Amino acid sequence: MLNDRDSLLRRLHDLRSEHRDLDTVIARLSAHGPSDQLHLQRLKKRKLWLRDEIARLESRLIPDDIA
Repeated sequence: MLNDRDSLLRRLHDLRSEHRDLDTVIARLSAHGPSDQLHLQRLKKRKLWLRDEIARLESRLIPDDIA
């Protein structure tokens, strides 16, 4: 179980890092005026997917046996 928890925490860290990186990229692309809207839309969609995946992993880390 410890290895599983450790791997979940590592995965969560990686996803959060990618989410932050996408924030930066999206902000820079938006600030530079007209850009490839399709590319920007795909980046935003990826960011939303990451947010959902982060939430799913966080919920797996919460113990089920709440007293």
